[in-house]
Amino acid sequence: MSAPPKSDAPIISPNELADADGFIFGFPTRFGMMAAQFKAFLDATGGLWRTQQLAGKPAGIFYSTGSQGGGQETTALTAITQLVHHGMIFVPIGYTFGAGMFEMENIKGGSPYGAGTYAGDGSRQPSQLELEQAFHQGKYIATITKKLKGAA
Repeated sequence: MSAPPKSDAPIISPNELADADGFIFGFPTRFGMMAAQFKAFLDATGGLWRTQQLAGKPAGIFYSTGSQGGGQETTALTAITQLVHHGMIFVPIGYTFGAGMFEMENIKGGSPYGAGTYAGDGSRQPSQLELEQAFHQGKYIATITKKLKGAA
């Protein structure tokens, strides 16, 4: 789909998701939804859905858009349906990032649904605040995942 391969990134198969305790899925936005490549990956999890191997596992999402009006929250909302059909527990960050959620002086992606960034034409890198929000999200979801695993 015209996206260059990422040779330095590890590749996971859909069936390997069953081995994880929790997830944070990240993807770019295309027209206010997750990119088709990631949707195709999730479409390949039908066997896991049929056997409910992902049910009860916590999952969060993060995303990037090309612009401020590029659909960060609609991408999150449409992605949640994938989690729900698997019975996963959606873990939003809410406003747990504190003052960083209310930044108005600098460009910052993300929302209570998850961390985010604005990629622009692809040359913009995440800001320090966006990276801090993403790191917070990772720690937050890992903490919840550990609690759920310990309670099982």
